[in-house]
Amino acid sequence: MPMHYMRALTSPERTDIGNRRLGRSLAFIAGAVNAGGFFALGQYTSHMSGVVSALADNAVLGEAGLILAGLASLAAFFFGAALSAILINWGRRRGAHSRYALPLILEAFLLLVFALMGASLSARGHVGATVALLCCVMGLQNAIITKISRAEIRTTHVTGLVTDLGIELGKLFYWNRSAIVDKVRADADRMRLLSSMLLMFLSGGLAGAFGYQTFGFVMTVPLALALLLLAAVPVFDDLRAARA
Repeated sequence: MPMHYMRALTSPERTDIGNRRLGRSLAFIAGAVNAGGFFALGQYTSHMSGVVSALADNAVLGEAGLILAGLASLAAFFFGAALSAILINWGRRRGAHSRYALPLILEAFLLLVFALMGASLSARGHVGATVALLCCVMGLQNAIITKISRAEIRTTHVTGLVTDLGIELGKLFYWNRSAIVDKVRADADRMRLLSSMLLMFLSGGLAGAFGYQTFGFVMTVPLALALLLLAAVPVFDDLRAARA
């Protein structure tokens, strides 16, 4: 890919096109991690709605172990999102080109940990810790694109994507009387963005499920390498600036 294309994905100078390209890439990765993680661990890790609902169910049933596991998953997602914000603001204060790349590098590292140690941790009965690891990854990623796009784009929150797409479809099929001046109109550009994000998450899910069935835990290695590729150019810009 051209250098300017890669730089636009994670550089400090943000554009709508760059945000959307990055969002689609991260939606694919989120879908792959979520689906692959389910095959590996029996639990989805990208949405906290299910985790909180399961917490309520297990509290009523008195399942103390499952309550602790749910709290750990929720805390890990919180921690990942907070850590992403810390890294971005740390880089911004220092004028780093890689301020948005830093969380992606950490996410890649955690996915490599999952690839290398996930099977061992699960075999030893540490499934909760492995689930929390992926929840942290998802928290990191969702916070990155949320902060970059000023909350316009989220990559792990498919409920929000479908809701927003449904709203736009409602506008599209709304019957406007000809006499009405302030007509209801759908935002075609936003519909294309939401549809593409949904398709990328679905495609990632298919790839992640197939990857785990075929390769096991190491299916996250290509995802980690993709994240490093997304982050590479701003990091090189910082290294070049440091040598100047």
